[in-house]
Amino acid sequence: MAEETLEPRTLIDYAEVERDLGFGSVVSGQKKQRLLNRDGSFNVHRTGMPSVFSMNLYHSLLSMSWAGFLGLVLLLFFISNIVFGAVYASFGVEGLVDSTSEPQMNLFVRGFFFSVQTFATIGYGTIHPVGIVPNLLVTLESYYSLLANALITGLVFARFARPTARIKFSKNAIIAPYQGGKGLMFRIVNARNNQLIEVEVQVLFARFIKVDGRFTRKFEFLPLERPKVTFFPLSWTVVHPIDENSPLFDMEPEDYLTTDSELLILLTGIDETFAQSVHTRSSYKPEEILCGRKFVNIYNDVSDGEPISIDIRKLSMTEPA
Repeated sequence: MAEETLEPRTLIDYAEVERDLGFGSVVSGQKKQRLLNRDGSFNVHRTGMPSVFSMNLYHSLLSMSWAGFLGLVLLLFFISNIVFGAVYASFGVEGLVDSTSEPQMNLFVRGFFFSVQTFATIGYGTIHPVGIVPNLLVTLESYYSLLANALITGLVFARFARPTARIKFSKNAIIAPYQGGKGLMFRIVNARNNQLIEVEVQVLFARFIKVDGRFTRKFEFLPLERPKVTFFPLSWTVVHPIDENSPLFDMEPEDYLTTDSELLILLTGIDETFAQSVHTRSSYKPEEILCGRKFVNIYNDVSDGEPISIDIRKLSMTEPA
């Protein structure tokens, strides 16, 4: 890579060179640290703030996995019924009567199943409370279950109604021949059956350069051969032509390692089902950028009249250029 010479710049020029895109100058100056993980999460952590102030329960319940959410709801259901069941059992056989032909003699088990029937408004009638205090507890649990069921139902609906993008990125970015020169490429595909329209991609190139005797991270937008597509039904190979105006023009494969380069990718689009904007992020580090390779053909061989199709298993497959 040709050595960069520093020339006098205006304050506006320096602001352009040292823009940190929201990471901050300290984070931008950290070497060997990935700014953006492959799953789109930022590799930045905050400490020193009490968890009660930083916790957003609603956001956590919406963003956690379905397995975690359903497991948490199941845990809440059991804990609630165990607590109410234990209180019902404390009333004894006189406060919680079992009128079945074979009454449940274990008072905790009797109280637990009565709580389940009350919480879920099942009401078999074989177990019933007797007395003012047991019936007041039934009233309290009925109110609690009303709120709990309403909140859980609202969260389930919000999780289903919240549009998210599930874009599958190729495992590697490549530098391959392109229109008589070279191009930086990566491939993406929509991993869901829903349709995305007006899909736009921005690619930023981050690397360390020496400014005033110290290394600082420089961010540059890479011009793309096509930054936006109106329809995205199949796959899209995003290409940055490496010409004399590209910051990658004089870079050799080892230069990506020595400058601790990183490609930051932001994709936005409109989910046609919900008519709302969705976005996703990813990145590539030097060890994930392959030189002298090209992507294999992802399209399936079809006969005339058959619909066009792609094989997503070939998304990340490459071959020698």
